[in-house]
Amino acid sequence: MKNLVMIVLVALFSLTATAQEKKNKNAKHDIEVKGNCDMCKKRIEKAAFGVKGVKSAEWHSDDQTLHLILNEEKTSTLEVQKAVAQVGHDTRDVKAPQKTYDELHGCCQYDR
Repeated sequence: MKNLVMIVLVALFSLTATAQEKKNKNAKHDIEVKGNCDMCKKRIEKAAFGVKGVKSAEWHSDDQTLHLILNEEKTSTLEVQKAVAQVGHDTRDVKAPQKTYDELHGCCQYDR
């Protein structure tokens, strides 16, 4: 009887763990991205769309937020943040290289 109970418990825990690993094909995420103007908007969105698996990317200057819809089976928010940082814009978790930031147009340079 103990063995049967143990088998049932192990089976239930393994099913629960498997269910939590399922990735969402249309996951919505918001990422804080620093920027100032429409040139920033175009650069940030272009960088985000350059990441395979990003379905929608819209950056708003008023709240400094990049709204994303992405396929979590193909990418992650960290990958998007890395791509955005490579074009000169800091995110919450990834900072742009100083050289890239310095090359931004004057109106695009935000307070770091």
